Amino acid sequence: MARLTEHQLKRALLAADGYLALDMPQHALDALRPVHVPGELAFEFHRIRGEIYRSLQQWQLALDDFQQCHALQPADISVLMGLAWCYKRVDQLPKAIAAMHAAHRADGKEPIILYNLACYYSLAKNKSQALTWLGRALRMHRDLMQLIPKETDFDPLRDDPDFLKLLDLARGRDTPSAA
Repeated sequence: MARLTEHQLKRALLAADGYLALDMPQHALDALRPVHVPGELAFEFHRIRGEIYRSLQQWQLALDDFQQCHALQPADISVLMGLAWCYKRVDQLPKAIAAMHAAHRADGKEPIILYNLACYYSLAKNKSQALTWLGRALRMHRDLMQLIPKETDFDPLRDDPDFLKLLDLARGRDTPSAA
């Protein structure tokens, strides 16, 4: 099979990215099938394919591609978050937490990173860390409050008085409300 030209490779990546944006992950994957050697565009190839597999809920395949990206650009936030997302779903919570901490070191001003750390610590049953990171995330971006009612990662803390107090404080109330 002939190797794709750089132009053909860029078109395949653009097509795959477009299909992914349209929530058509199988079409996106099909657009990448002719690519066997991504060459200088390896990072972008693996990033898009990782996102495709994540969309298809094929966590281990997504993780493999995100790890390829991480080797090429270890401080890329989207890759670190992709790694964390996949590690969580393949039951490697400590690695998910480590990846999210790496993302925080790379960009300490992104509130969703802090929010995700809170989620992962909640799942790890580390209440102190979960509440610390959640409080910091909510101070940075109060709109994250809207995610909490449906966020199953907080189920281990859902009825915890300290968790409820933190939510009340974030809402601007001084006294806890009934859950």
